[in-house]
Amino acid sequence: MKSPVNSFNKLPNIQPIKIAILAMGGEGGGVLADWIVNLGEKNGYFAQTTSVPGVAQRTGATIYYVELFPGSDDPEIAEPVLALMPTVGDVDIVLASELMEAGRAVLRGFVTPDRTTLIASAHRVFSMGEKSAMGDGRVDSRVLIRQSQQAALRFVCFDMALMAEKSGSVISAVLFGALCGTGVLPFSCFQFEETIIKGKVGIKTSLQAFRLGLNRAQSEVGIAGSTLATSAANIPKRVLTYRHNRSPEQPLYQNSSNKSISYKNTVNALLLCIRQQLPSGVHDIATEGVRRLIDYQDPAYAKLYLERLQDLNNQAAEHDERLLCETARYLALWMAYEDTIRVADLKIRADRFNRVRKEVRGSRAQLIEINEFMHPRMEEVCDTLPASIGRWLSRSHFVNRMLAKLLSCGRVITTSSIRGYLLLYTLAKWRRMRRHTLRFQHETERIEGWLQRIMVAAKRDPALALEITQCQRLIKGYGETHIRGLRNFQTLMEIVDHHLNHLPAASLRQLREAALADEHGNQLRECQRHLSLY
Repeated sequence: MKSPVNSFNKLPNIQPIKIAILAMGGEGGGVLADWIVNLGEKNGYFAQTTSVPGVAQRTGATIYYVELFPGSDDPEIAEPVLALMPTVGDVDIVLASELMEAGRAVLRGFVTPDRTTLIASAHRVFSMGEKSAMGDGRVDSRVLIRQSQQAALRFVCFDMALMAEKSGSVISAVLFGALCGTGVLPFSCFQFEETIIKGKVGIKTSLQAFRLGLNRAQSEVGIAGSTLATSAANIPKRVLTYRHNRSPEQPLYQNSSNKSISYKNTVNALLLCIRQQLPSGVHDIATEGVRRLIDYQDPAYAKLYLERLQDLNNQAAEHDERLLCETARYLALWMAYEDTIRVADLKIRADRFNRVRKEVRGSRAQLIEINEFMHPRMEEVCDTLPASIGRWLSRSHFVNRMLAKLLSCGRVITTSSIRGYLLLYTLAKWRRMRRHTLRFQHETERIEGWLQRIMVAAKRDPALALEITQCQRLIKGYGETHIRGLRNFQTLMEIVDHHLNHLPAASLRQLREAALADEHGNQLRECQRHLSLY
């Protein structure tokens, strides 16, 4: 009987093929790993796969690790001992289901310029850190691509999520096709496809997605050879477009049931008001603002939005178009603030149910249950009530304490059930009374104060007025996020009120950037001390 050491003398220079897969939940990373294992085992390779799940679906992707070693069809070759985890600087192929995951692989040291082929999708799924940032926390995709190009021997990158959507499959099948298209594994296209067919799950759609990924990877490799470079053009761009050619007879907004709003005359008047009373450079943003606010409340609310813009336009020095554009943008965002009514409205829309069904790949014959975990705070309940009742309930008394105790633990509402849907439907319909709620009164006071400061500053220092406008970026979201942002915003507005006549625009910009950099306000306080502004 030959010892394992002697049996390996037949393959003295052979090393395992080491593959790392970084994928998020629901993207088929486990299926992809199994396909690679089955592909190797059916074609004369020892194969092994392990996985280490991340903290959550987006804060840390699952890492699947596969090793392939030739010789399983040779009885004289002993079964090798394969590694359980990838090692820094010792990975041949990295498959990343999203561009940030490619960056994570580079950061972990899995990608090296002397050996690693990096295959990644160019689309983005924003991380929790990017979403929760007080300012614009998005990582520049061009930087991720540039770093990946420099770190890898071979880099293949294109929008695989779009191909998966077109084929009705998941991104793992496109990644499998791209892996085949690069030619880095010693298997034929027929052997790859045979592996999918033998899996007996979603064969038709998986093969379609596989071939899309295969063809695109082959074209990418054919263009750039062994040192494939990917440009920023591969990054999917989500550009907000406006319909400049919309005729007055066309509705400005359509609801989720694709039924036109029945306010045609009022909407046409709003469009005419934009064209006649606002500078041409503001038309697109103002039109989008009107559309958003009709969706949020009604045409009368959108009319109030335009009236506020007209007041600023009449009082601003020399009709400052940039100031008006920025105010139009941030005013629309502020007037469409997130409250419990808005959340309920968005959760029961038909397009949301369709999107969920599409994401879980459910057929129309399947029953899909949607559970919403909701944990409203006492303040949010008071804000939703009529102003007088909300003020009374927010005071410290027996009813307040009892309701706070009931709200201390969250509730699970099944939106897909009749009871859960009707509960949220009733809350969404409460928007007819939104103007009478406590939250509406509070937000109106804040908006009017903000606009008044902009108008006063615009007459003396347009640059300072622009910085005051952009301070609205601090206010966003709901719950604790909204409270922290509002607190920082109010701090800046107090500084503006106390130092309006001699406050440099650059100083307010520094304060705003400090507030956006730290949700707890530590950097803002430090910046205040540095500038001696209190």
